[in-house]
Amino acid sequence: MAIISIPHLMIITCLLGCSSDIPKQVNRNEITTDSIQETKVDIPDGAQVLIKAYPQLNLRYADNRIIFADSSSIIYDDNLEKDCASKMDNADIEDMFSIKYDREDIPTYLADGGRCRCEEFFRKVYGNTKQTVSNKLVRIDWFGQKLPITTVNSIDKQLKAVAKELSQKTDLIKYLKNSSSFNWRMVRGTNNRLSAHSYGISVDINTKYSDYWLWKNPKASETDTLKYANRIPKDIITIFEKYGFIWGGHWYHYDTMHFEYRPEILINAGVNVVIL
Repeated sequence: MAIISIPHLMIITCLLGCSSDIPKQVNRNEITTDSIQETKVDIPDGAQVLIKAYPQLNLRYADNRIIFADSSSIIYDDNLEKDCASKMDNADIEDMFSIKYDREDIPTYLADGGRCRCEEFFRKVYGNTKQTVSNKLVRIDWFGQKLPITTVNSIDKQLKAVAKELSQKTDLIKYLKNSSSFNWRMVRGTNNRLSAHSYGISVDINTKYSDYWLWKNPKASETDTLKYANRIPKDIITIFEKYGFIWGGHWYHYDTMHFEYRPEILINAGVNVVIL
């Protein structure tokens, strides 16, 4: 087990217009893990964090590309100027780190850190088709259910650790029943963006106690000012984040039932993440 901790990176928050750049060099504390590569100053910050967040993938960086263990690679930064909507629809890896994961009680306007996903990266890591992803799923015990979750990056073990800690807090069990996980589908309201549920890396907890930005703000657009709502206790959020799952309630376009395995986003925000 390794604990990864990086101080808060200097990321330009998405306010009215999103910058696609992040600073190239930031001072860091030592990372205590046996399985990550040593940080190198010529590697962009986002690439460094990605490599550290997924030690099992044995990623490398060279010439503006993330290189996988099988020597295949994808572009890190396509050098295109994008607004927030464009980043959601056509994110490269650099874009995933350009919007702050805002852990304040009420998220800042358009701060949707983690909502941008480089689909090429996720398809490569978790599977390019429903069947490919399904072949890597196992069902874990989850408060009276058998919840399907991927074994890639030991996410099944990460979620089991979440369940073990949450099971000790009996007052929280009602929020965790009737959960859902793997579902190969597009993001609501889009035709070209796969949901994180398609990769078996996400959990939606009980909708009875959950809030979603469009439920509270019918017909709102992506750039409208939203009314925020949340009923999920902080203890649930803290335990999920400890094991690498970001929370959709920390998005401006909030989805408080949603937890998604994205250790790179948490590490980038200065959160201590336990990697099993």
